[in-house]
Amino acid sequence: MTRGDSTGRGEQVEGRRAVAELLRAGRRRVRTVFVARNVDADPLVDEIVDRAGDRLQSVAPDRIAAMAATDAPQGVIARADALRDVDPDELLRATDAFLVALDGVTDPHNLGAVLRAAETAGATGAILPRHRSARLTPVVAKAAAGALEYLPIATVAGIPAFLERAKRAKVWSVGLDERGEQSVYDLAFLDDPVVVVLGAEGRGLARLTRDRCDVLAHIPMHGSLASLNVATAAAVACHAIARTRSVVA
Repeated sequence: MTRGDSTGRGEQVEGRRAVAELLRAGRRRVRTVFVARNVDADPLVDEIVDRAGDRLQSVAPDRIAAMAATDAPQGVIARADALRDVDPDELLRATDAFLVALDGVTDPHNLGAVLRAAETAGATGAILPRHRSARLTPVVAKAAAGALEYLPIATVAGIPAFLERAKRAKVWSVGLDERGEQSVYDLAFLDDPVVVVLGAEGRGLARLTRDRCDVLAHIPMHGSLASLNVATAAAVACHAIARTRSVVA
């Protein structure tokens, strides 16, 4: 558990970009916005102060430091209602479903970066397992840079069972695996509802998760290194899928 966030559902948001997007989105109640008195002049800070209105508290820098759960809150911290946990079946029912499922990503920086990549690629939701996953802490929120405000997130008991539900809902599942036979650039069904499945740092997809995927796909490597970290792989794969879907549309 990190300081300032008792449940890990995004109640504390730190950093200028993340707090600005929280206020712009207006999708959940923001209770208080704390801004350090000595914060550097910045258009984002000006916007945060303006949007915060009577929720703004100007505080000493050491109070920001005491509240912060991240290394660099940039002089800005907000407290808000918890993020809503979305029904996974609701995400699967969407005719344009483009989901990202994370099979045991435990590094909060990686989780935030994956959610940011998914949102910028137009994903319609993310699926996290209840166990063996980073929670939606302030570190995740800051790394996601506002993606938590726009990307619906569902929590499930386990990714393999969720993939069975996806199959029943006629949603394709693509597991990213460096041993996959197909290239992520060559998948033929990406205009259909799809869930992209990403494995944990280091070990990749768990065996049962891999077995439940309809297709295993790899990202072609052109240098000496054989793999990407999960956040970079998510960005490449999600934007490749987004490009294919936009061409088909």
